[in-house]
Amino acid sequence: MNIRVAQNPYELGKDAGAAAAGIIREAIAVNGSANIILATGTSQFETLRQLTVENNIDWSKVVMFHLDEYIGLPITHPASFRKYLQDRFLSKVPPLKDVWLINGETDPKEECARLGDLITRHPIDIALIGIGENGHLAFNDPPADFETEQPYLVVELDEACRRQQLGEGWFKAAEEVPRYAISMSVKQILRSKYIICSVPDSRKATAIKNCLERPVSNLYPASILQLHSNCTCYLDQSSAGLLTVNITA
Repeated sequence: MNIRVAQNPYELGKDAGAAAAGIIREAIAVNGSANIILATGTSQFETLRQLTVENNIDWSKVVMFHLDEYIGLPITHPASFRKYLQDRFLSKVPPLKDVWLINGETDPKEECARLGDLITRHPIDIALIGIGENGHLAFNDPPADFETEQPYLVVELDEACRRQQLGEGWFKAAEEVPRYAISMSVKQILRSKYIICSVPDSRKATAIKNCLERPVSNLYPASILQLHSNCTCYLDQSSAGLLTVNITA
């Protein structure tokens, strides 16, 4: 794993988004198309902003999947990840070749099967992800399932995860945060050829230290990224504040 530390979230996003754009261009040049995974949440604001302003990407050759979505939450709700991606990414770039969003308003098991079939036919070139305050990847809260081969799962969100969603301002009250979601599995995320992990903010510092400096454990789900050969973790000074490992500025 590579670790890069920027001065602030803006510079973090600029670096991560530019790196992602380079990988997408390369995949298109080599394969004629690029298959990507995008995350949501406040950690991705600047990374996606940079990606949308990058030049010389033929978006008509890009297929997009995303990581997770709440079950039962309307697409019109401010916390909907489909709405997030529409507002912050899809409306900012030309039409993509295909967009496969998770529909949390239909039968969850059938939706997992539908998306699982699709993503197995689209080997992922790059995944843009984040790390939660509880160390989760997507909605794989601790103790995460490192073994399942299923690309998508129905998961129950733990209290730390739900508090984070409330604290970030996506919901007005704790009881509004859904308890269940559809999440991409850990193994499916790791199947990506490249992973760019954007994690700003001091509230993520403990999770970053646990996931990057502790031994790999499903109690710290993002620690599994240590085993990926092409993962770069983009931090800022605040999120990297507790690290003792050697880092690249």
